[in-house]
Amino acid sequence: TMGEFVEVYFRDKSQSLKDRSIKNKRDTMKAQLLPYFKDRPMNSITPAEIIQWQNTIIEKGYSDDYLKTIQNQMTALFNHAKNIYNLADNPCDKVKRMGKTSKKKMKFWTIEEYRQFMTGIEPGSKYYVLFELLFWTGAREGEALSITPADIDFERNLLHINKTYYRMHGEDVITSPKTEESNRTISPMVHEAVQHKLKQVVQKTGVKKIRVHDIRHSHAAFLINKGVQPLMIKERFGHTDIRITLNTYGHLYPDQQKVVADMLDDENIKSSGSTNNRSNVTNEDESTNVNPRQVDYSRDSSREQQRIGENSWENGGIYGTEK
Repeated sequence: TMGEFVEVYFRDKSQSLKDRSIKNKRDTMKAQLLPYFKDRPMNSITPAEIIQWQNTIIEKGYSDDYLKTIQNQMTALFNHAKNIYNLADNPCDKVKRMGKTSKKKMKFWTIEEYRQFMTGIEPGSKYYVLFELLFWTGAREGEALSITPADIDFERNLLHINKTYYRMHGEDVITSPKTEESNRTISPMVHEAVQHKLKQVVQKTGVKKIRVHDIRHSHAAFLINKGVQPLMIKERFGHTDIRITLNTYGHLYPDQQKVVADMLDDENIKSSGSTNNRSNVTNEDESTNVNPRQVDYSRDSSREQQRIGENSWENGGIYGTEK
């Protein structure tokens, strides 16, 4: 039955999913899948019944994002049964997926807005260092909150990203991205405190309101403005697939048709022998020169590191004094 197979599924996934992911998936399945199909054999559930289930779920008025989450869990369960346990068909493959794909406008700060925000934080304070880290490296909030002195290589100006922080069951958890082993501890700065500080300084400085995670998007937008290509951003952000990078940030890249047209114009000018070369339309801010604060970081724990600028944290903060 589906109820029994859910336990098989989580047993099989115990080494590849984090505790938090398992909890979230379990909660969704318990609330939205099992009440309808708990006692049904997996191979007896038909596409027509999936459609009826979808209609019932949609009538509850959930957001498109949550509908997609619910659908994803149902599809994942059947995919596992089909791929690993030879279930003949996945009924979800034959029906339309729940949840519309909405193109939400991404919120982020420009470099000017970020600097305005930072005028509201005392230089040298723990929050000053944290927000500098978030903006100039693009690290996730959980990654930044899990950093310890041992992760910083002052001699080579490297920052190692090898774990993440989150809160679950009332406990602060620091866990490695690659393993299920975790070290429970009390973090000196928790998620709620960072959110509160962000809200407080936004009100103080008048900069537009964004989430903590949107600072990561701000970093990406800054790099794109500097001409950094998607593949480099993929590696820097630890995305497993370039499609994640393009789906998230592709719309921020300028129209490449003009680039192609300009290239063809250049070739035409060369072939015609004309000395009236087209003027260079790329200014300094639009060039491919990367800001010296560029961070190279991958998610392979054996070489997971971030280059954090020409100066170490010991010299005026994460990236030294702005010149």
